[in-house]
Amino acid sequence: MPTIPALVDEAQTVPLFGGRRAISVRVGGKNIVPAMEALLGTPVRDCPHRGRAGDLKRNSPLRVMCERAKNAAVIACYADQERDLTRLIDEEMRAADLAIAADARACLVPLLGSDRRASLSEIRKLALYAHGQARVGIEDVVAVVADASSLALDGVIDAAFAGLNRGVETEFAKARTAGTAPGSILSAALRQLTQLHRARIAIDAGASAEQAMNDARPPVHFTRRARVEAALKLWTGARLERAMAQLAEAVLDARRQSTLAEAIAIAPDVDRRAARRKA
Repeated sequence: MPTIPALVDEAQTVPLFGGRRAISVRVGGKNIVPAMEALLGTPVRDCPHRGRAGDLKRNSPLRVMCERAKNAAVIACYADQERDLTRLIDEEMRAADLAIAADARACLVPLLGSDRRASLSEIRKLALYAHGQARVGIEDVVAVVADASSLALDGVIDAAFAGLNRGVETEFAKARTAGTAPGSILSAALRQLTQLHRARIAIDAGASAEQAMNDARPPVHFTRRARVEAALKLWTGARLERAMAQLAEAVLDARRQSTLAEAIAIAPDVDRRAARRKA
């Protein structure tokens, strides 16, 4: 975090070879307020400065100070939500003269994040891949976007929940060889377990496994259906709830003890419990 004199001195420094300069500062809590206050009160020429903060409350000292300053402007940049991403996908597809199937759109939205630039990059990559087609299908999304998403971990997670012990070891080794962090595998497993729990609730309410998988968001891809259906047969709602609590603890432990993350990722033994119930 820049100190008061450091930030002011940086803003007043004359470039060695002339020209204009700009300063970008990542700002946050109250400890940056004195430095920013000194900067706003110092005459600075030809050196605009940009501060990037997190989600500041309306009465945050930093936000209030910048909103009141005559030489500062505050611009709200909200993270993209599902509705924003859906609109962004449709706009980019129209610009590329493409249509996108409803299930493909539903599959694509969760694979995008709150960063607009990163989302645009993924959508345009998909549009380029589908160039020459009339319509983008779910198989296109899986082929292009899956490598940068949690879908890349589906093999190890599906094997674990379906009770396939050997499959878990093989797929886990593949994921680790590819450089996937153990904590990422645990987080993806927790997300997928939540989807399994929702599907299990739907089945307990009278839906078929096929209907529950079709109604999932995104829908379960055909390459995964056999394992997901096997997992839904093995796990009850109560056991899924207990597993979610256990995985949530494992995710937290992996973050706290990064050196033991790989051991922690295997520790829940989800696959062994499922295998015992299957037997």
